[in-house]
Amino acid sequence: MTRILLHACCGPCSLEPVKALMEEGFVPTICWTNPNIQPLDEHELRLATLLAWARDTAHLEVIIAGDDRDAWEREVAPHGFDRAARCRACYVLRLEEACRCAVERGFTHISTTLAVSPYQLFETCTEELVRLAGEYGLTPVVRDFRPLYPEATRESRELGMYRQNYCGCRFSAAEASVERQHARDARKAAKAHVG
Repeated sequence: MTRILLHACCGPCSLEPVKALMEEGFVPTICWTNPNIQPLDEHELRLATLLAWARDTAHLEVIIAGDDRDAWEREVAPHGFDRAARCRACYVLRLEEACRCAVERGFTHISTTLAVSPYQLFETCTEELVRLAGEYGLTPVVRDFRPLYPEATRESRELGMYRQNYCGCRFSAAEASVERQHARDARKAAKAHVG
C-alpha cells in the first residue's frame, strides 16, 4: 500500500478518484488548497462538504494546506478571461502548494481530482502536475478520471452533497453563466421550432 496525497478541488470530484486509487492499492490523504474559489462563502461551503464526506463516509484525513488568495490575485487574476493562461496559472499555484505539502508530510506520490471534471483542461493540468512533482522529487500519479464523472455526479446527488455550477473563480462563474444562458436560448429556439 502506497500513501498518496490527493489534491481535491471539492467533495463531489473526490468520490471516484478516491475509489479508483484505493483499488490500485493507494492510501489517499486529501489535500485542500483552492484559493481560486470565490466568493469566500462558496470556498467555505465546498470545504465543509469535502470535510463532512471525508469524515463521515470515506474516513479519510484532510490536510488543509495554504490558500494564498493574494498570490492568486497576483499570479492568476491578471489573465482574466484568457482561460488557457488563467487555468494553467491556477493549476500551478494549487498543485505547487500540494507538492510542497506532500514533501513536508513525507509523501512520495501525488495526484489531483481536477482530472475527473470534463470541464478542466486535462492536458494542461497533467503537464503541470508532472512538471511540479518532478521539481519536488515526487511521483505524479496521472489518471484520466473523466470517464468516471457521470458516476461521481450520480453518487454525489444520492449523497446529497453540495454541487457547484462553476469551477471556482469569478471568471469561471461568469463563463459558466454565459454558457448556461446560451444553452437556455438554444432549448427555447428548438422548442419554438418544434411548436
